Amino acid sequence: MWLRKIGLILKLGRLPFLLFGFLCFSTGALLAVTLTTPFSVDRFLGGYAVLLLAHLSVSYTNDYWDFEVDHYNQPTLFAGGSGVLIQNPELRPFAKNFGIFLILLSLSLAVVFSYIYSSVTFLLIALLGNLLAWYYSAPPLKLSYRGLGEVATALSGFILPAAGYVAICGYLDLKIVLFTVPFVIFMTSFILSVEIPDMEGDGKGHKNTFIVKNGRKKGFIMIGLVGVMGTLSLLLLSISSLFPQINFQLLTLLSLFPTLVGLYLLLRRTSKKEKAIHLVNINIPILVVFITLFNLYFLSGIIS
Repeated sequence: MWLRKIGLILKLGRLPFLLFGFLCFSTGALLAVTLTTPFSVDRFLGGYAVLLLAHLSVSYTNDYWDFEVDHYNQPTLFAGGSGVLIQNPELRPFAKNFGIFLILLSLSLAVVFSYIYSSVTFLLIALLGNLLAWYYSAPPLKLSYRGLGEVATALSGFILPAAGYVAICGYLDLKIVLFTVPFVIFMTSFILSVEIPDMEGDGKGHKNTFIVKNGRKKGFIMIGLVGVMGTLSLLLLSISSLFPQINFQLLTLLSLFPTLVGLYLLLRRTSKKEKAIHLVNINIPILVVFITLFNLYFLSGIIS
C-alpha cells in the first residue's frame, strides 16, 4: 500500500524533467567559472538545491491546477501531465500541499544561501523562479491559461542558467544576460513541443496556448523558425568581443542539432495528433543533447 503510494508520488513528480533544469543551471555555473570565478562545490550544490525544489514543485502544482484539463488529455512521453491525479484523485490535496511545501523550502534555502554568500541577486532570481512555478497554472494569474505560458517558459531560459551563474559569482552582468538569449529562444521550442500533443484537450479545458489558438502546423513552423533564431543569436555572440574565452563558433555549430531538427519538423508539419506526437518526441531529446554538449564544452575547457 505505502510502496504503491510512494511510487505514485514519485511518478507525479516527473523526475526525468529535472535533468533539463540541472543542465541549464550547470551551464550558467560553468560559464561563471570560465569567465571569472573559481568553482565552489558548496555554492553549486546550495544554489542547485534551491532550483531543484522550485523546479520539482512545478510537477505537483501543475497537475493539481490542470486536473480538469488533464481529463481531456492523454499522457504522452513529454506532455499531458503525469496522469496520476486522474486515476488517483485522492492525491490531489497532497499534490497541492507538497508543491507549496517545496516552494517554501526553496525560498527558505534561498534566504540562507543569499545571507551566507551576500547575494541579494540570487534571492531575487529564486523568488522570480518560484513565482513562475506557482502562477504558471495557479489562479489568479494562471499564465498558461491566459496565453502567457510560452512567455513564462521562455523566461525560464534566462532564470535557469542565470541562477547557476549567480550561485557561483554572486551577481548578474551583461555577459550572462546576453548568454541566456539562445536559451530563451530554444526554450520556446521546448514549450511549443510540449503543447502540440495536448491541443484538443487544452482547447476543451480553455487553456489558451499558442497551439490552441493557431494549430499544430503553425506550431511546427514556429519551432523551425525559432531554431534558426537560436543559431543566429549564437552566431551574433561569436562575432562580439564580449567572450574572448569562449569558442562561440563551435557552440553555433552545436546549435545546428536542434535547428536542423526544427527545420525537419517544419517540413514534416502535420495537424494529425499521432504523427505530431512522433515529431515532438524527436525534438525534445535533441534539445537535451544540445544543452548537454554545451556543458561538456565548458567542462572540458575548465578541466584542461
